[in-house]
Amino acid sequence: MKVVICTIELFLPDVGSLKAKRQIIKSITQRIRSRINASVAETGFQDCWQRAVIGVAMVSSSGILLDRQVNFIRDIVDDCAEAETVEFLVEYV
Repeated sequence: MKVVICTIELFLPDVGSLKAKRQIIKSITQRIRSRINASVAETGFQDCWQRAVIGVAMVSSSGILLDRQVNFIRDIVDDCAEAETVEFLVEYV
């Protein structure tokens, strides 16, 4: 069994309130959940307007499948025009 944990740090330059930030983060997390069977949560900078950290965890018997899913998550995050990726960390356990 293979486990992968992704930590994604985002910068949201055009956000002016926590409500606007949470709408963007909710959109990203829902897209990841709906397209990939993964656990997703906002894990950091919850009180900052323009920064966010999203954590994603997945389990599979195939490392190749996990690699594909990580690349797909990266594409989903990069497709969000309102957010810039500061850091995308991938940890295999």
